[in-house]
Amino acid sequence: MRRIFPSKRTAFIAMVFALVASTLLLSGLTPSVDAASPSSSARIIKKLKKQIATLKKQLAAATATPAPFIEMVTVGNAANAADSTTYGAVPYEFQIGKYQVTLAQYAAFLNAVAATDTFGLYNENMATDLNIAGIAQIGVSGNFSYSVIGDGERPATYVSWFDAVRFCNWLHNGRPTGAQDAGTTERGAYTLDGVTSGGLTITRNPGAKFWIPSEDEWYKASYHQPAGQGGDSDDFWLYPTKSNDAPGNTIGVATPSNHANFRTPNNFFSVTQSANYDSNQNYLTAVGSYPDSASFYGTYDQGGNVFEWNDAVISSSNRGRRGGSWGDPGDRLSSSFRDEMSPANDDNLVGFRVAGP
Repeated sequence: MRRIFPSKRTAFIAMVFALVASTLLLSGLTPSVDAASPSSSARIIKKLKKQIATLKKQLAAATATPAPFIEMVTVGNAANAADSTTYGAVPYEFQIGKYQVTLAQYAAFLNAVAATDTFGLYNENMATDLNIAGIAQIGVSGNFSYSVIGDGERPATYVSWFDAVRFCNWLHNGRPTGAQDAGTTERGAYTLDGVTSGGLTITRNPGAKFWIPSEDEWYKASYHQPAGQGGDSDDFWLYPTKSNDAPGNTIGVATPSNHANFRTPNNFFSVTQSANYDSNQNYLTAVGSYPDSASFYGTYDQGGNVFEWNDAVISSSNRGRRGGSWGDPGDRLSSSFRDEMSPANDDNLVGFRVAGP
């Protein structure tokens, strides 16, 4: 049974009693009124049935649980060992986004905190790059607003690591509306205080409610499945589709398992099934478009669609990213491929997903 929130309990009880009373009234009135006036009885019955139908709808609305802004899945099997690459060991249970952060979610973030875009959370390429478009910005600074172009369920791109952690701060702080400051984007899961470059010593704060996954967290959510629970003999798959075989890239109603959005060895794009590049074509797929190709823990698109930021510091100037993208070959999706990028940079191949406790 769905939980009834305390603020709705009184309304719930009242509607239950009203529904029962109406039902009893209906059963009690039918024979006596029928005998006296069939037409009057019919009108009363019709009215009561309509009232009951309305009450049922109100009851359903009062007891429904709102959908979460970010849908998360649990990554269990705490204290697992790493695989031969030395990645993937996580000593605790945690949550991770079921999907990559979408255009609709990122646009909501921008509309909440970027009327004045102090720290450049919006990149105009989000609108002008038709391969990933995107999000449009209108207005002037102090009055900017944002809207999704096309399908809002596609992943957000042109998001730097700094943009992504500011999004995490916003989630941590309860998705407030206001200027980009300590109460919205600059403090919470991470302490940024205006930093937009460098920042390789920045780590998530104790008590963070949302964060960019560590490389081990990301790796485990993507490739791990204990052998005793149907996984490979070393507890890790080569690809994030529960397979050691390279995936295909077919999309459609009858999409089979082990498929993803990337370029095949013959350079075919998933969306067009053609090797011909088109600068006017959107190559992103809605998150979860390969329904039978989830990881063991239930995440989608950890291979393909867009690369995803992680928290690893890989070199003197770069953060980690993994998973491959719509424009990359299949080897980028594998557990053996590790990539890096300046945390201040962004492009049309990289997005992110969030993690939590």
